[in-house]
Amino acid sequence: MKRLTLIAFAILLLMSLTAFAQYTSDQQGMGQQTPTNEKATKAVTLSGKIGDDGKTFVSDKDNKNWMISNPDAVKGHEGHEVKIKAHENAATNELQVTSVKMKSEKK
Repeated sequence: MKRLTLIAFAILLLMSLTAFAQYTSDQQGMGQQTPTNEKATKAVTLSGKIGDDGKTFVSDKDNKNWMISNPDAVKGHEGHEVKIKAHENAATNELQVTSVKMKSEKK
């Protein structure tokens, strides 16, 4: 009887350790996942106008239209001339905005 209890305990312990190891490796990898179709790029500074819907940006330099992938970052600046810092993804024509500054008014 003692032997059966000891074997059952060993199996239970082994299964628990396996499950715990699997859980911690999943948790560590969650923050490090990046989509495979996007390249990590440096932040660029662009001047232009944010669309009235807050989901588009038109560059002053070349009048290029971009989609803003995080419209909450530009909330309150819809329709305004701004300078933004963003990570650009040329393949999908999207900007991930990191900061927004209003352009200074000319006096």
